[in-house]
Amino acid sequence: MQHSQPPSRPLDGITVVSLEHAISAPFCTRQLADLGARVIKVERPGVGDFARGYDERVDGLASHFVWTNRSKESLTLNVKAEEAGAIMQRLLVRADVLVQNLAPGAAARLGLSFEDLHERFPQLIVCDISGYGDDGPYRDKKAYDLMIQSEAGFLSTTGLPGEEGMAKAGCSIADISAGMYAYSSILSALLLRERTGIGSHIDISMLESLVEWMSYPMYYSYNSAEPPARAGASHATIYPYGPFPAGDGHFVMLGLQNEREWQAFCEVVLEDAALANDDRFTSNSKRSTNRDELRALICTTFAALSVEQIIARLEQANIANAHINDMQGVWKHPQLKARQRWVEVATSVGRVPALLPPGRSNAFTPQMAAVPALGEHSAQLLGELGFSDEAITDLKSRGVI
Repeated sequence: MQHSQPPSRPLDGITVVSLEHAISAPFCTRQLADLGARVIKVERPGVGDFARGYDERVDGLASHFVWTNRSKESLTLNVKAEEAGAIMQRLLVRADVLVQNLAPGAAARLGLSFEDLHERFPQLIVCDISGYGDDGPYRDKKAYDLMIQSEAGFLSTTGLPGEEGMAKAGCSIADISAGMYAYSSILSALLLRERTGIGSHIDISMLESLVEWMSYPMYYSYNSAEPPARAGASHATIYPYGPFPAGDGHFVMLGLQNEREWQAFCEVVLEDAALANDDRFTSNSKRSTNRDELRALICTTFAALSVEQIIARLEQANIANAHINDMQGVWKHPQLKARQRWVEVATSVGRVPALLPPGRSNAFTPQMAAVPALGEHSAQLLGELGFSDEAITDLKSRGVI
């Protein structure tokens, strides 16, 4: 009997070495691992990636760490130790990609800049992730996610009106945006290397990544025009668009995009066809200008209905709508369950649920391997690099690994 081989993944055979911490670089490399890459995560002995200590919410493990570090191998290494340089060189001989988001200038001081490495490893792709990029007046400025959200103008558009109403995103969007651009840039660099045989240098700035995502409010404010106002969970320039209270004490999210939908909203949802031709509301700009009056009319109708009754009317009218889920609602989301998007991955404390990566493919199954314990693979990796058991024991006793 012939057994069919499991389909290969796009990055099978690619090795990534990462000096990473927090979110941006780990999120990038985890996605490379999803596609089959072997990711060797270099961590500080005894402490590791400081994201391991952010909280203990996943059976004692940190929520951020479990999310961004599955399918990796953990090698503990004191990168400042005398022996560390030789170990890194042996790793990089076998590597296709080096990713780092150390403090500004730290990789260069360790001899791990693209300039230092390119002559010895011409096929190596080096991806540097930082808050502001590797040059310019902000190069050495410390950057955390909230600082970048602030510098990129995100806080000026998010939250409630007034300076005290500003709100950050509920997840680390500056880190996530940088991780996504690092991920896609590495994929493009691998494609380019297939044609040229030469590795390239990728310089990812968290600021530039998030400013790209801010392009709509920037263009809306073009040439010193008034920027979009903070509108909470509503839309600054489209109305009705946002949360509305139902009569059962819950809220429903809805959004209209055009005049056809406005007509259907009035006729089917509000059961007031004449309202569609009310001169206060006959265009989106008028509805947005007169949103307080329109909101009062909508809320009056919705006060007699439950959330599910409102959603039924919105569905009948083909108006976009959504439940306002909390985190438990997302864990139990029927669409994710129906599409079988949850699997389990191993950790040092047992198996935990994990969402399959977005982008379901009929060509391969994503790699969904374990979240590594700190230094779990150090001995195995050093053995592969030619170190004897005695040498590995010695390195460990001296705190090098």
